[in-house]
Amino acid sequence: MTAHPRARLDELVHQPVRFSLLAGLAQADELEFRFLRDALQISDSLLSRQASTLEQAGYIAIRKGHVGKWPRTWLKLTPAGRAAFNDHLATLREIIENPTGPST
Repeated sequence: MTAHPRARLDELVHQPVRFSLLAGLAQADELEFRFLRDALQISDSLLSRQASTLEQAGYIAIRKGHVGKWPRTWLKLTPAGRAAFNDHLATLREIIENPTGPST
């Protein structure tokens, strides 16, 4: 018997804030921390924790720098992160198209 597609869902990606973060990053080359915080309507600390989790997994890269004298942080999807996000989306589509799973 073939396993139901939900077994392939990536728990790192599936968490709602991380999923939203990856979805945003998938649409741009790089996004600024404050923009993401405001767009996702979450606190600095929550975004920081979730971004750190994704960075440790190799799904995003975090770059720190300055604009003038003001510190800034940018986040970017890595190739591994893009692949994980796309695989997760494909699995979700598979579940939507066949919610009872593969036939035996």
